Amino acid sequence: MLQEASSTQPAAGSIPPDATAAPVPGMGGNTSAHALQQMGFDHLFQSFIHGENWVGFVVFLVLLIMSVMSWFYIVRNFLTNAMIRSRMDGVIRKFWDTPSAQEAVRFMEQQPKSEPFSKIALDCASAAAHHQRHEGSRLVEALNRSEFIDRALRQAVARESMRLETGLTLLATVGSAAPFVGLLGTVWGIYHALIGIGASGQASIDAVAGPVGEALIMTAIGLAVAIPAVLAYNFYVRANRVTYARFDEFAHDLHDFFATGSRVESSPAAAMPGARPAAAPAPAAKK
Repeated sequence: MLQEASSTQPAAGSIPPDATAAPVPGMGGNTSAHALQQMGFDHLFQSFIHGENWVGFVVFLVLLIMSVMSWFYIVRNFLTNAMIRSRMDGVIRKFWDTPSAQEAVRFMEQQPKSEPFSKIALDCASAAAHHQRHEGSRLVEALNRSEFIDRALRQAVARESMRLETGLTLLATVGSAAPFVGLLGTVWGIYHALIGIGASGQASIDAVAGPVGEALIMTAIGLAVAIPAVLAYNFYVRANRVTYARFDEFAHDLHDFFATGSRVESSPAAAMPGARPAAAPAPAAKK
């Protein structure tokens, strides 16, 4: 019995069995946790600082510039549309409520320079006065008063419409191109991960966590830049379409007044068969 008991004792200098046992859960995961911490912006900016990934840095810089420019035009167009929407009904109503054409022109001259309806009205009044001053010249012989005013109004409406569209081309470009720019960063990040695997000789999470996280973040940044640009583009296209309709309506009334001396307004009686459109009173034209 004593011999059997002594045989169970470990030999001197031998390694205890427990020493080769698997590590306690939670202790062996330090390497994986450290690799996971490297995924994302931490690895992205560290690679930028150390100059390890210039392609990723260029892609990130392009996306940043796209985002800044798109948000600039988003805010700018929002303020422009808000100003026009809040003022246009009052400006048009006060214009037609003035007692004379001279007062109407003076009222429009007092409006801010960014007011589109005042610019359209002033261009129309200037064209009518120019035609009257140069009556009998070759220009007037080629175009009568109505055609001359119509041409001036078309140019004014086109100019103000183009001003409203400022930045829409950039928003459309950012909305369509930003996801592909982010995809370029994703492809390069995956390639970077494969290079890391080849250099380390093992496909451990330490070798691939950083580049893969960088690739995923590039995709997310590209989508984050594109989505607001697309939504803003669709919103402003719709808002501008409504404003264009008001431009055309106001220009039509201006043409009727400066060409004929009266503003034609539609009424329920005008829709009756055989009815003639009623001519509403308007400010007296300058002679």
